[in-house]
Amino acid sequence: MTTRRTLLLGLGGLALAGGGFAAGAFREARMQADSRLFGQGTVIETGAGPLEYAVAGDGPPLMMIHGTGGGFDQGLLFASGLRRSGFRIVAPSRFGYLGSAFPEDASPVHQADTLVTLLDHLGIDRLPVAGGSAGALTAAEFALRHPDRCSHLVLIVPAANLTDRDPVEFTALQRLAVAAVLGSDFAFWSLSRLAPGQMIRTLLATDPDLLNRVPEAERLRARTILDQIFPISRKIDGLRTDGFWAGAPSPTDYERITVPTLILSCEDDLFGTADTARLLADRIPDARLILYPDGGHIWLGHDDALTREIADFVSQTGRS
Repeated sequence: MTTRRTLLLGLGGLALAGGGFAAGAFREARMQADSRLFGQGTVIETGAGPLEYAVAGDGPPLMMIHGTGGGFDQGLLFASGLRRSGFRIVAPSRFGYLGSAFPEDASPVHQADTLVTLLDHLGIDRLPVAGGSAGALTAAEFALRHPDRCSHLVLIVPAANLTDRDPVEFTALQRLAVAAVLGSDFAFWSLSRLAPGQMIRTLLATDPDLLNRVPEAERLRARTILDQIFPISRKIDGLRTDGFWAGAPSPTDYERITVPTLILSCEDDLFGTADTARLLADRIPDARLILYPDGGHIWLGHDDALTREIADFVSQTGRS
């Protein structure tokens, strides 16, 4: 596939890109990434080990669970519109991401149970829970296992295997390219600058041509989501675990979810979450489904609309 071949050619070209300058710029980028994260997260001890989280905003609480390649910073970014709308965002880092532990059992079930400890620590009895991409797996398990702590469930571009077939299928060449990028901070940083459009297509499953049709704020959001994956070395365990759980047949009993549920996706998501969203809407009782015609895996061009839908859903369905 042309886009993956471009990635591989880009990797080969790194050696010719001016080693000394590139190395210095890479070190500066790494320091900036560390500075961006420093002091934002708080770590508590749980039965599964350290759990990192951040809280931002004022108002009623809402927990946003990040997707693959994220951390608490991605959760805050996903929910930035909700924070501006008057919610207090609770954003944990899932197992294997940033400052959170990577226990032997890093399943969505165990992660969901561990998040109860976070709510106890924060003194929150019940709140809406949203999950994006692979984070939707944990959000769904939280709603299923702890309905007394979850008032609403929101699944955004949910990554799940509901048909006994991984919805994301890579060729051998694609797997080689992705493994090369995700296995090296330097490779990821370099290619995100040499070929950002191809990285957005490959890792964020979004057509980069959409960048030319959305406002500047949305272009910046796409670039920020990509940049926040760096440094990849602090997230590799989480990335590998997400790949397994999102690709394996889902064990979640979605039919038994009882809390009000909203599901959102985009028809052109290259990870195929629109079809997954339809299946989930059929399985979860009384779930509401919203599908945008475009936007890819990061709902590009629809962040304001998605924010309004979530805020209205949480407000209009009440807090039983």
